[in-house]
Amino acid sequence: MIKVERNGAFNVNSVGIKGLPFPLSFSVREVDGSWQISASAAQASELIDVLLRSANDTVLVVDLATNSFLHEDFQEWQPSLIAAEQGVDFTVHRVEAWASSGPGLGEEILVMHRNSLPRFLDGNWSPYELSLVDVPTVPAPAQLDEIALVIGTADLDEPVLPRITGSRFWYSGHDDCYLAAESTDATMPASVLSRLLALQAGSALVSTGATSSVTIPEPDIATTGQLILESPHWIGVVGAASGTLATIHLSAMPQRWRLGQKPPSHVDYTATLDPVRGTWQVARASARR
Repeated sequence: MIKVERNGAFNVNSVGIKGLPFPLSFSVREVDGSWQISASAAQASELIDVLLRSANDTVLVVDLATNSFLHEDFQEWQPSLIAAEQGVDFTVHRVEAWASSGPGLGEEILVMHRNSLPRFLDGNWSPYELSLVDVPTVPAPAQLDEIALVIGTADLDEPVLPRITGSRFWYSGHDDCYLAAESTDATMPASVLSRLLALQAGSALVSTGATSSVTIPEPDIATTGQLILESPHWIGVVGAASGTLATIHLSAMPQRWRLGQKPPSHVDYTATLDPVRGTWQVARASARR
């Protein structure tokens, strides 16, 4: 079960000057034993429990930017100040200037236990940039410099995990919406797609009702896994929503969705959530009456 709130990613993000609802997008590919996922829309706090299911105990916050914590001169707080404000246990490593100018890497690396991340991300704040990677043991300063070098020099779409010994997941989120994730867990893509479907359906239910949140189930990963076997690229838009039903139209795509692209006119599957019974039905569009 997942709690979906009114301030979730699908409700706070829109497309174009008309403010059209943001679509669900999902793409995955396997490279060198890692599954690379590109998707929208989800805030880090809406997805972190899914990402951590197969992660090591130690997690590094390697990049963080937010407008939620600002000094009097409107400069952003350093990540270490935010972690202290959130009341989590951590250590901080200063990144050398030669590395911190790279994409996905800030001036500080926070080292914390995986169980601290939900509390770190909890509350009425959100990062517009966030990058995380796990490691098998608490790293020494020299190891942190090596990891900074790997992340700071990685090319776009290049897998990161094969270059960091023992790491199982990497995540990068942008604008409370777009995300890129990488995992050595073969079940992670189906888990992420299931969570995105639940978030989109839940957001639609919240928008149509007077409640500020709903708690709903996620589709079974066996079902979303079959969708991924059929196509690695999907778009989802809300077909209808009421107090007793939410439907999402899913369309297979030939390639990854880009901002500005209109959702396709064809519908391949319809995912239907019955929030009263707490059940999902995913069926081919042509098979539904």
